[in-house]
Parts: sequence; structure tokens; C-alpha cells
Amino acid sequence: MTDGATPDNAVVIETDRLLLRPWRAAEAVVQRELWTERDPRVPPRRRIDADGRPTVAELEDSIRTDEVWSSGLLAVERKGSHDVIGYCGLVDTGRGSAGEPELAFELLRRVWGRGYATEAASAVLDRARSSGHERLWATVWDWNTASRRVLAKLGFTETGHTEVNPAHGTTLFTTKRL
Repeated sequence: MTDGATPDNAVVIETDRLLLRPWRAAEAVVQRELWTERDPRVPPRRRIDADGRPTVAELEDSIRTDEVWSSGLLAVERKGSHDVIGYCGLVDTGRGSAGEPELAFELLRRVWGRGYATEAASAVLDRARSSGHERLWATVWDWNTASRRVLAKLGFTETGHTEVNPAHGTTLFTTKRL
């Protein structure tokens, strides 16, 4: 893995197969596709609503104005084909302890099962470690077996803390010492 920054000091992380970098507004169509693919058990605020929102234009605006898309949740680009297949990164959602960001990742269904999520997340963990973080955490729905497997491969363990939502399932809290 190599780690660098673009001229504007944006984070760029490179692995053998992937480049993790800030989003470009033109890639809002990929974000929209992620929104359309989400499991129906995901809460409505994280799915396309009855009015078709968020729109590609709204997502483009979010990429341009929201710092999370430039420094937190990085676009995951495959080096060979130069296509963006999802995101991975660290975010401060306010749900964890101070100084302990949350690992988040989401990839398009068509690339599931190829190890990209594990590879991208592992690179983000390496960067977090080298940046001085001592512990990270991640949340995952109890029914999301694929993401639970990725977190287990990365060495995250369940804390026993959960949040139950009768309509959507149970959120499991996991953590990892770096």
C-alpha cells in the first residue's frame, strides 16, 4: 500500500488493485446506484425516496460541498478499469468515543465477493494506524452477513452493544485495536 496526497492535500491511498481517493462530482451516478441497490431493510433515510431523492444532481452537490466525500469516505476505484465501485473510509458519526472514528464501506453489488471491501478497508486501517489512531469501531446490521464477514476478516470484534430497530433489525457495534 502506498499513501499520498493530491496537491490540495486530499487523502489518496493505493493498494495493488485499488485507488482510494476523493470523489469527483461526475461520479455521483455511482453513489446513486449504491442508493438504489440498498437492501429494503435499510432505513428509508438511506434509500431513494418516493420522489426519487436524492437525485444525481443532489449527490453531485453533496460531493462538491460536503467534506466527508473529500476526506472521509473515499471513492474506491479499480486501477485496471478506472471505474469507481463504491466507498470506504473513516467518519466521525458521534456515536463512538472521542478520537475513535467509524470505519464505513459500501460497494456496488456487481463487485461483491472479490475481496475489494476487505482490501480497501485494510488499507484504510493501515492509514488510521499510521495516523496515530489506537482503536476504530464499525457498526453493521445483524442481517448483513457479507459486511460482518469483512469486519471479522479485518479483526473487528462485537462489543455486545446493540441498537434494536423493530422495523429494520439490530445494529451491532464492533471494535478493533490498531
